[in-house]
Amino acid sequence: MSRIGKKEIKITNDIEIKINKHNISVKGNKGNLSYNLSELINIKQTENIIKLIPKNSSQKAREIHGLSRSIINNMIIGVSKGFEKKLVIQGIGYRSQVEKKTLILNVGYSHSVQIEPPENIKIEVKNNTNILISGINKEIVGQVAAKIRSIRPPEPYKGKGIRYEKEKIKRKVGKAGK
Repeated sequence: MSRIGKKEIKITNDIEIKINKHNISVKGNKGNLSYNLSELINIKQTENIIKLIPKNSSQKAREIHGLSRSIINNMIIGVSKGFEKKLVIQGIGYRSQVEKKTLILNVGYSHSVQIEPPENIKIEVKNNTNILISGINKEIVGQVAAKIRSIRPPEPYKGKGIRYEKEKIKRKVGKAGK
């Protein structure tokens, strides 16, 4: 049995949840999200609590049990508070800017890299080197942040590149000169 799946999901008063067989839609003050639950999981809702119960004890049902609970919980957090990821650009001459909704990165290539964010994702740039990605869907926010980071990942010698805000870069020692 999944330990995460056993936990109850608490719902606050400002969130509205509709359950249609295996489709769950969550509506809050930031927006609305929906998720199609697997046929292997039953859902029970009381006043302010949602509980997920697997139909059988098969390997697949146990796998999906915890995953479904986490996704539904993240949907509830997303429509009430939202999610954000912070990226930091390090390197001489490296900078970023936002024009309309497009993120433009100048990170040492001969051309500037442009990234169009998906809908419901907001990208802000502060001080040309700090990028803030925010939205209601945790999965998409993380995906966009990983995509931006992959353009110029931090290198181990000087630490130049794009990294997450609190990410530690393991530094290497360069060549010893004679």
